[in-house]
Amino acid sequence: MSALTALAPAKINLFLHVGPVDADGYHPLSSLVAFADVGDRVTVEPAARLSLTVNGPFGAGLAAEPDNLILRALRAVGEATGAGEPPLRVTLDKRLPIAAGLGGGSSDAGAALKLARQALGLDIDDAALEAVAGVIGADGPMCLRMRTAWAEGRGDVLTDEPRLPPLHAVLFNPGVPSPTGAVYRAYDAGPPRAADRPAPPADWSPAAVIDWLAGLRNDLQPPAEALTPAIADGIQAVAATPGVALARMSGSGATVFGLCRSSADAAAAAAALSAAHPTAWVAATRLAAA
Repeated sequence: MSALTALAPAKINLFLHVGPVDADGYHPLSSLVAFADVGDRVTVEPAARLSLTVNGPFGAGLAAEPDNLILRALRAVGEATGAGEPPLRVTLDKRLPIAAGLGGGSSDAGAALKLARQALGLDIDDAALEAVAGVIGADGPMCLRMRTAWAEGRGDVLTDEPRLPPLHAVLFNPGVPSPTGAVYRAYDAGPPRAADRPAPPADWSPAAVIDWLAGLRNDLQPPAEALTPAIADGIQAVAATPGVALARMSGSGATVFGLCRSSADAAAAAAALSAAHPTAWVAATRLAAA
């Protein structure tokens, strides 16, 4: 078997409505999740034992430790199939910022699971593989699917949404992490919101979808901005960039996305933001339904 490589795409929460914490310490949520055409790259190849090497622009910030999500997921699929620890050498080309609200770790694990199934011929169907992906957290199943979906419950109740049109966007990360736990604790200290699922747009054209999203929110954005002022600055910078129709934080931050009317607008916005903020991570991208 030769090496196999797959994209682990960035996950974008187009909106994120969060309810009050429950008795088990979890938050109900409602979100429409899409995936970008930029992300990390995961490669697997046969080896005597399971190992992980991390490189790439953001590799230095992610230690290849035993609790890495990729290794945890691969050990879990080996246990679920009875095949034992997968004998694979895994290489992660880390191109997405860390603690960025892009689901990078979960997407990496999802890509690794699918590659391992293909490389080793593991006898496990999609539903069982999704159950394995759940061991890495609520983002696991959605990042394994890598399809646009409504996410509800704790993020694990998924309904595919194929009607979402391709959306052009610019991604902006100010270069600071936004730890998820701290953001949720700050959210809990404020007035509770409802994890309401909005009615879908009557018109699924790109312009109508952007207008619909403008009336929604990310409930984690205010506490994240309060904890990390660079996020608020980033949202203002993206919103003020010509060609950007809507700016919002993804997930628990710190990445901001700006939706644009065209690929040309997204490319121009990315160039302008890169020039004005040379230390930030900026990428033009396309969000698609599958």
